[in-house]
Amino acid sequence: MSEVNFENLLSTGAHFGHVTRKWHPSYEPFILMEKNGVHIINLEETLARLKKAQEFLSGIVKKNGEVLFVGTKKQAKDIVQQEADRCGMFYVVERWLGGTLTNFSTIKKSIKRLQLLEKEGSTIYENLTKKEIQKLNRERVKLADQHRGIKDMRRVPNVVIIVDANFESTAVQEALRLEIPVIAIVDTNTDPTIVSHAIPANDDSIRTIQLIISALTDTILSAQVKEVDKTEDSGKGEIVIETAVKVDAVDKEVEAVDDTAAAQEIGDESESLEKEIAVEESSEDADKDLPDEVVVDEPQDDIKEPEEEPKSESN
Repeated sequence: MSEVNFENLLSTGAHFGHVTRKWHPSYEPFILMEKNGVHIINLEETLARLKKAQEFLSGIVKKNGEVLFVGTKKQAKDIVQQEADRCGMFYVVERWLGGTLTNFSTIKKSIKRLQLLEKEGSTIYENLTKKEIQKLNRERVKLADQHRGIKDMRRVPNVVIIVDANFESTAVQEALRLEIPVIAIVDTNTDPTIVSHAIPANDDSIRTIQLIISALTDTILSAQVKEVDKTEDSGKGEIVIETAVKVDAVDKEVEAVDDTAAAQEIGDESESLEKEIAVEESSEDADKDLPDEVVVDEPQDDIKEPEEEPKSESN
């Protein structure tokens, strides 16, 4: 977030007010001095009021509030549109249409008409002459310029940020009638009491407008990021709890399986030992049942068999 300090405001010329003859008496608390016929704005008050406005705006955005930027003067048009697009909020940089807030139902009808004209293949262009089609095209361009910043706005905004409350007096009056808070850059020629959050500064300096509006836009972006982080953190916490429970259950199942496996191994070992012992015992019993060895006399080579007597030959 870009920090706004005393030196930044001084370098942009935020302390220069209007000539003394154009001042508003209610602006006296924010005037530091008079120099060369021009009022000098107290920048300490500017910083204090800007900080309060940022805190208030951050609280609105954190509650999903919508913001409307208004700056139709030449110095503020491009800045307001650029910063509003950067934070995704609505803006009005063309002529402020009377009843944009107080008669928002009519504005929504005009926006629906614009969406119908912009819709591709719309039946509204069928069976029309060339002149009638050109007339509808001119109407479409006019409505697009008037409502380009609020075309997607579905309801009245929660807060309005205005550059030069004196120049945008109609927008300020409509917001006050609907009790919508207004954050406005006010110069010495403007009554600061008509808006809820007045930021005293030079509203004719392009660099001053850029500095203050950028600071407010950064506040909106910071509040949006914090809101997203909170939702993500809460979601992650729930997921962690569920996974932890599941992991514990899986660990218990694994331990149970390990215990049964260990018991089975012990049982198998005991069975194998019993089998070995039984085999050994059976072998010993078999040895006991065997008969004694029978000694067989081997034939003696020393004993000679009697020789047969030769038969006598007959004469």
